[in-house]
Order: sequence, then C-alpha cells, then structure tokens
Amino acid sequence: MKIGLGQLDIIWENKEKNKLSCSNMIAQAKQEGVDFIVFPEMTLTGFSMNPADLGETMEDSPSIAFFQEEAKKHQIYIAFGIIIKNEDKAENHCIILNDTGEIIANYAKIHPFSYGAESKYYTGGTTLTSCAVKELIVSPLICYDLRFPEIFQACSENSSLITVIANWPAPRRAHWISLLKARAIENQCYIAGVNRCGEGEGLTYVGDSMVISPYGDIISTVQDTPGLIVAELDLELVEKYRSEFPLKADRKPCLYTKFYCPQHK
Repeated sequence: MKIGLGQLDIIWENKEKNKLSCSNMIAQAKQEGVDFIVFPEMTLTGFSMNPADLGETMEDSPSIAFFQEEAKKHQIYIAFGIIIKNEDKAENHCIILNDTGEIIANYAKIHPFSYGAESKYYTGGTTLTSCAVKELIVSPLICYDLRFPEIFQACSENSSLITVIANWPAPRRAHWISLLKARAIENQCYIAGVNRCGEGEGLTYVGDSMVISPYGDIISTVQDTPGLIVAELDLELVEKYRSEFPLKADRKPCLYTKFYCPQHK
C-alpha cells in the first residue's frame, strides 16, 4: 500500500487558500498511485487558538464536506485535522475518510498542549480509535500525543500504522524525530509523522514529515519545504517482525496499571 504525507506550508487561518493547496496535493497523490494521504494537524487553519471563529460542527462542516468531495473525486483515503466545537470549548480532531468519502475514524486529541495554551481553548478527548485503510489497520493521534507512549502501546495492539499529525515547531525538532523513531521501535509498527512547514503566528515549523518502519528506520522524509512524501508499506512486515521478535508478549499492562493506580493493587 502507498501512503502519502502532505507536508503543507499552512496559510494562517485561511481555509480557502489551504483548500487549494490540499486539492493540488491530493491530485498529485492520485497520479502517483497513493492509496492514503495524510495532512498536518488543523489542516486548513494552522494551530489556532481561535476555535470560536474557526471551529465547525460534525453535523454541518464545510471543511469535512470539502475533503469528502476530494476523497470521492480521486477515490483516495484522506486523513486531516480540524477544529470541532463542543458544548464547553472545542476539540482538536483527526478525521479519516475512505475512498468514497465516508468517515471511518474520528479522533479527538487526548492531550491538549497546556504549555502552548491549547488546554485553555480545547478539551481533551477520552477515546482511541482505529479503522481499516484497505487491508491496513490505522490509528490516528495528534502532535503532543507523541510524548505519551502509553496510548501508542494501546493503539498498536490492533494497528499496524499509527499516524501523528502535527504542528511541531522547529526548536523541538530533535524531540520530534527521536520520539517518532522510538514509538516505531517500541510498538513494532509503522509510524507516519506529518508536520507542517513555514511560519505561523510567530512560530517556525521545519517539517520533517516522515514514515518510519517497525525497525525504526526512516523510509521517506522531507525537511523544510512543502511537498508530498510517498512511501510503500509492506502489509505483512509488522506481523512478521512481531512473530520473529515477540516483544509485546513480554509486556505486563495489568501490572503497569497498578503502578499508576495504587487503588488497583
């Protein structure tokens, strides 16, 4: 299966111009035989703390409708980031569509980035999700989630690919690369990290979108320019590697729960 990472220089809070960039990249992905294209966090707005004006509802979202039309037009699976309003504040979502435009996964970011004030405007989700992208089981996560390995272990119980869509700033570039590789090695699965590049609200983003193998090897990457990264995923590799090196069989999640929650002793 071919995956495409759409590294964008997101134009700050300008949905219409960013839609054009996405349309062009989706068309390119289709020409290159990509089955599944993944875009950065908050794809059409950038990492905005303005959900009151930019947030949408699941029931009546122009942004979701746009990506659904693109998915149907090009018969391609698409993952994208979007601000979804809720009763309290808003949520930072990643939505995956199948090649007919149907929503097959909808994940709300569990860990709002409190250091960057995200938690003032967004509430955290409480559930993980997965879906089938053709024959591959995929779990979506978002940016700051990368620093919390427990949820990756939970996702990888069923998923062979975990996507991490992000707006990860340049000063913490080394962390981005190291953590993506660590999550692949720890979970013996593919990791696809999709970051933005360029400037946004005073921050610089270096990109470094990449696909990493279950062995921790970078298969494909691009640094600081907009572009489409394409990688071929071996659908049998994850199962084969886990069988040869059964790391997960030695995990003790019930015991770990006691370390975190003494009341379960």
